[in-house]
Amino acid sequence: MTNFIPTPTSPAPDIVRCAYMEIVVTDLSKSREFYVDVLGLHVTEEDENTIYLRSLEEFIHHNLVLRKGPIAAVAAFAYRVKSPAEVDAAETYYKEMGCRTERRKEGFTKGIGDSVRVEDPLGFPYEFFYETEHVERLTQRYDLYSAGELVRLDHFNQVTPDVPRGRKYLEDLGFRVSEDIKDSDGVTYAAWMHRKQTVHDTALTGGDGPRMHHVAFATHEKHNIIQICDKMGALRISDRIERGPGRHGVSNAFYLYILDPDDHRVEIYTQDYYTGDPDNPTITWDVHDNQRRDWWGNAVVPSWYTEASLVLDLDGNPQPVIKRTDTSEMAVTVGADGFSYTREPGEDRGFKLGTQL
Repeated sequence: MTNFIPTPTSPAPDIVRCAYMEIVVTDLSKSREFYVDVLGLHVTEEDENTIYLRSLEEFIHHNLVLRKGPIAAVAAFAYRVKSPAEVDAAETYYKEMGCRTERRKEGFTKGIGDSVRVEDPLGFPYEFFYETEHVERLTQRYDLYSAGELVRLDHFNQVTPDVPRGRKYLEDLGFRVSEDIKDSDGVTYAAWMHRKQTVHDTALTGGDGPRMHHVAFATHEKHNIIQICDKMGALRISDRIERGPGRHGVSNAFYLYILDPDDHRVEIYTQDYYTGDPDNPTITWDVHDNQRRDWWGNAVVPSWYTEASLVLDLDGNPQPVIKRTDTSEMAVTVGADGFSYTREPGEDRGFKLGTQL
């Protein structure tokens, strides 16, 4: 493994779940129209430079922060930890790794208290917090419920050149692997990692990074996702639908990928599965299985493999992007078109679920 990341002797912070993402947008008005008017996220509060948004079932201050800035990028992948003491643990843990950290007792965003942000070993801006302002949980506000309602923040997806390196680091941090994609040569192309009892709180996608591949919000049912497609069609913005709707092989979830005005990618996601048992099996998919990314064998557009958002350091500067040297998933799957089987002629052409360990 290249650039081995040592495991600190200090205990890792006890992470509960992914909690919010802070993204920088170049036109706050256009971003508000997309996230509020089109997707229906709920405004907790806003000013001339920042909008704080939450999903229907959330009771903490926000799940998404839109901050106006000169360069579209991601400022923070924020996780909630189990207690105030775990913020101390996070600071100690990353300092032992030699990572840059910044602590703010008043928080980095409105509605969030004592927090630590770090530039993690993969180059991502992670935040850990416990203290938060509680707001109205809108679960029974059926007067506000839309046909395409986003109910929860589900996960992040991060692009990194060396997936095994990132996987070890996140496993040391307490994440567990639910599924991954490999080949017979031992190359790992992606891994799905969780703290809450679903398929993932974050995923690692192999590619040039560090970059943010997408942030994902969950709906109750797949018909909510179809409604979002219909709405985008009616608004004549169907060109912002990048991929889907469809059903993933990995995670089994029904999905849709769309692009915001700055080309930040958002996944709308539903119907994955429970992973909370201590012996929950890891499912490994063959990279040549054309149903891994879409269960129906539908197209995976090349932009989905190549395009992603920049991430910022703690000074607000874009992190340099390092090229992946391992084989790319797009390169080893014919045309990355999702229709082509990449197994040798004569092999079984039926679906292949992979290996459950």
